Amino acid sequence: MLTVVTSLVMVMLSVSTLARTLRETENPMSHPRATHKAAVLATVCAAVLAINLDTTIVNVALPSISRELSAGTRQLQWVVDAYNLAFAGLVLAAGSLSDKVGRRPALITGLLGFAAASAAGALVTSADALVATRFVMGAFAALIFPTTLSIISNTFPERRERAAALGVWGAVVGLGVAAGPITGGVLLEHFYWGSVFWALVPLALVTAGAAYLLVPESRDPSVPRLDVPGLVLSVAMLASLTYTIIEAPARGWSSASTLGGFAAAAALLFGFVVRERRTPHPMLDVSLFRDRRFSAASGAVTITFFALFGFIFLVTQYFQFVRGYGALSTGARILPVALSIAVASVIGAALAPRIGTKIVVTTGLVLFGAAFLWISSTGVDTSYPTVIVPQMVMMGLGMGLISTPATESILLVLPPARAGVGSAVNDATRELGGTLGVAVVGSIFSSVFASHLGSGAFSALPAPLVTSAQDSVGVASVIATRDAGLLSAFHDSFLAGLSTACVVVGLLCLAGAVAAAFLLPGRLPRPAEAADMEGKRDAA
Repeated sequence: MLTVVTSLVMVMLSVSTLARTLRETENPMSHPRATHKAAVLATVCAAVLAINLDTTIVNVALPSISRELSAGTRQLQWVVDAYNLAFAGLVLAAGSLSDKVGRRPALITGLLGFAAASAAGALVTSADALVATRFVMGAFAALIFPTTLSIISNTFPERRERAAALGVWGAVVGLGVAAGPITGGVLLEHFYWGSVFWALVPLALVTAGAAYLLVPESRDPSVPRLDVPGLVLSVAMLASLTYTIIEAPARGWSSASTLGGFAAAAALLFGFVVRERRTPHPMLDVSLFRDRRFSAASGAVTITFFALFGFIFLVTQYFQFVRGYGALSTGARILPVALSIAVASVIGAALAPRIGTKIVVTTGLVLFGAAFLWISSTGVDTSYPTVIVPQMVMMGLGMGLISTPATESILLVLPPARAGVGSAVNDATRELGGTLGVAVVGSIFSSVFASHLGSGAFSALPAPLVTSAQDSVGVASVIATRDAGLLSAFHDSFLAGLSTACVVVGLLCLAGAVAAAFLLPGRLPRPAEAADMEGKRDAA
């Protein structure tokens, strides 16, 4: 809990800095309003911190969950992706709902439900039950996250203020990435694996109380009713795609069930697009993607979180299973990437209005991709301070330069009254990227790891033992302690999977950089220009 408190203090310091900036740009009679804005920002940032803690705190607990709940690699993927899948599938509907019924009650409801689901997750006794509670956590997180950005858009209508607020918001995302593994490590050093979920309960409850007292009400009564068929199609598509990818290593990438799953996901996606184009009140206005500010920025965010979530899923296991670090030591070693995300988010928010979103985001994607290609050469004894830390810093700087400017580009497409929709799309791209990142990166790793393990020293072991080792890195690591040959084979297999996954992610990021260089506008339009473009788009 000390790390959570420290993170909250850092949030308050960042917000106080923004408050001073607001006071400097307003006349003396406006000071109370500036202070109120800072209080609102602090509250929504605390909500974001709770969500991002949950995103990363569970990763450092994966080895413990694997041992205590007898969870294999695919079950561990579902422990992470159940949360991400529910989040990604429901966030669009939640954004529209919060716009219609009110952002403050939506935020409070989401926080209270999130606290209850976290407590339930700490009490389960099986991997399947934990996956189910993670779905519930993700559903309530979907209600919280778009509301925070929507509140920021309505509280800070002037672009310079909003960019500064989004910089703080983005920095808190980085702090969540940092505080999650550290908090999880501290808790796991002294308590059982469920403590990582108990830690989220007081934070969510305190933030809900702050939201009740500090956040003003805002809503858009003109928002149409929920597009239920669109919601069902989108959730079914994401679930089909994620399930197919996670199960592919066991069933075979070219098997009938895997190919059928991909075909089903494609058909559901086609049905969703047709539905959204024909209904008068779509859950997602697909015409938004005609605007390059919106579509290219959404793509950049998706790639970024695809890479980040996949990396965190693997690096926590690398540190614990290959390097032999404890949970706390693992969490501490992830700090460089998280802190550099926080720093670069503020820098990116300041640079984008001055030199253009294109330059900032493209640079970030190049740094991100280069970092992954560098990480692909990591070995068992790679120096942490001289190699791994620079790799993580490069990755964090790249992500920070991408995330905040791309988020602002997405939000600038829509007026404040529809901020919930824009925020939800931004959040959906994040969670879609994260969901697919864990699924794809985890499955690539699992396929390569199992293939290498089955052809090395492990092949001399009884077949049931080899199968168990191929299915679970945790089981393989225990078996590998029997002799040096098995340990070497385990390390080689793990690093082969890690290297292949990192090369795939690195090349994807570089391809994203090329796309961003061509598709993102060099300069975001002024508010008057944005309003004119919005009017033209609505008329069309």
